[in-house]
Amino acid sequence: MDLDAYRASAEAFVSDLTAEYYRHFAGLKDDYAIEPIYERHESLFTRESVQALRELASVPEPGTDEQRRRRMLLDFAVEGHLGQSTKAIEAELARREADLAIEVDGDRIGFRESAVVQANEPDAERRARIDRARLEATEDRLNPLHADAIALQHDGARALGFASYRAMCSELKAIDLDRLHAGTVAFADATERSYGTVLDPQLRQSLGRGVDELLRSDLPRFFRAAEQDALFPAGALTQSFTDTMHGLGIDIAHQPGVVLDVEPRRKKSPRAFCAPVQVPGEVYLVLSPVGGVDDFSVLFHEGGHTEHFAHVDPELPFEFRVLGDNAITEAYAFLFQHLVEDPDWLSVQLGIADPEPLCAHARAQRLVYLRRYTGKLAYELELHAADGLSGLSGMADRYAVLLGRALQIEWPRQSYLADVDPGFYCAAYLRAWALETHLRRCLRDRFGARWWSEREAGDVLRGLWRDGQRLTAEELLGELTGEELRFEVLLGDLGLA
Repeated sequence: MDLDAYRASAEAFVSDLTAEYYRHFAGLKDDYAIEPIYERHESLFTRESVQALRELASVPEPGTDEQRRRRMLLDFAVEGHLGQSTKAIEAELARREADLAIEVDGDRIGFRESAVVQANEPDAERRARIDRARLEATEDRLNPLHADAIALQHDGARALGFASYRAMCSELKAIDLDRLHAGTVAFADATERSYGTVLDPQLRQSLGRGVDELLRSDLPRFFRAAEQDALFPAGALTQSFTDTMHGLGIDIAHQPGVVLDVEPRRKKSPRAFCAPVQVPGEVYLVLSPVGGVDDFSVLFHEGGHTEHFAHVDPELPFEFRVLGDNAITEAYAFLFQHLVEDPDWLSVQLGIADPEPLCAHARAQRLVYLRRYTGKLAYELELHAADGLSGLSGMADRYAVLLGRALQIEWPRQSYLADVDPGFYCAAYLRAWALETHLRRCLRDRFGARWWSEREAGDVLRGLWRDGQRLTAEELLGELTGEELRFEVLLGDLGLA
């Protein structure tokens, strides 16, 4: 195999696919035409290519950059090989989601738009009706496609010689899923009693109801935190981000290749994202504003991704610029997102005299997310050890049990497939939360509580960003501080140790 030719073709494929993802999910085009892209690059993902890369990946010494590059290429090839089998389903899912609408109280609401409508709805009963309609549409119109796609992924992993999809992801992404699971279980156990104590007063302030009355349909409204809107004016949204980056020595207005897409569009995905079409030359930050603090959190999260990809060394190999461990870029995203719950940042950037109530709400929200993802990981470990389509039987009930137990509420079963990202991405989030905690502490120790206003802190970040995703999260932390990556570090960060 000509590895240089393979790498060039792989980079073109990723660029084309990301550009198509951006145009469709930004609401700029109706169809999601990924099938022609796969067809143009079909030689990348043949069984023969996978086998050749598997043999090449076993040759270099472990821990060398060449070994890292070949493992990343193998992961890419396997992911693409499975994507070949599911590309038609993914395209149909995207088309169906974009065209789908739900009926609530005589109103017709776009399926994607309905998530924003639900977050903005002050009436609890109407929120519940919107949620039920979304879940019914998911079960009737989307789940059959999700089930087919996951079954194909599972069958494809076994056909390539892996014991399961779970085993495949653990090996190719160099993640010890069992160790991570043990850490998240310990975190869930340690926060079991304090969860309600932390969450209940914040729920009552935001929603007028406590943990005992909480419904799944209330969570988007709780995260929306509409009662804080006056403190997070829409007019300050992009300016606060621009000013923060300026403090770190980054001039957003003159940053080549970076586009902030925050315009509302009817078919725009409610889920914000960063689309690095060319790393580092063409990076899009996409946001569907709903108002208030959530917009700030999402903008800063995706802004962390954007700045990371925009600062990657263009001379790095393709694998380190574009592939690798996504826990790295997620850690940078969380680093900036968590500024929106930093009392000093809130005081300086938004002029909030008493930020502590906002920090208490953010702490409760973060605890919800962390426990939700511990439940997601436990569920996906079971789901992806399943055997093909027949193995999905009963997983809806397990999903409801595990997520309900994590969040101590009744959890709907209908989203048991829609709530799954490919490649154990939930593990990237969980490891990123831990890495970000270490990184933030390191910056605070070196530059003070207002590290985000110090150009020297920006220099440190730019140095890290230049390295792309060459290392795993565990390796990066080891080089940065000599510590081991442990999920339990979040207990201390939340004041629950």
